Amino acid sequence: MYAIIEESGGQRKVESGDVILVDLLDAGSAAPGKKVNFDKVLLVGGQDGAAVKIGQPYVSGASVAAEVVEGVVQGEKLRIQYFQAKKNSRRRTGHRQRYTRVKITSING
Repeated sequence: MYAIIEESGGQRKVESGDVILVDLLDAGSAAPGKKVNFDKVLLVGGQDGAAVKIGQPYVSGASVAAEVVEGVVQGEKLRIQYFQAKKNSRRRTGHRQRYTRVKITSING
């Protein structure tokens, strides 16, 4: 069984047992083992030709349960470079987004 959830303004396809990165939960204080519930489920699909439920915009009564694996995970470093031609103006900065790693435990719906 799989589901498409809305998380942090984007859509993700998840299946039971998947480990995904989501935006930082509880300002980084989410302890491993904490239960997380995603209620914004856009689509729930079954296996072996089972019926697919499509929400308008969300599937009523559907949810995806997850468990925190790691509280804070840093993403890859992004380099931002500012350059202005003929002005001798250059600036280089970087950014690393912080995520929470969660494991999908069940899909209800």
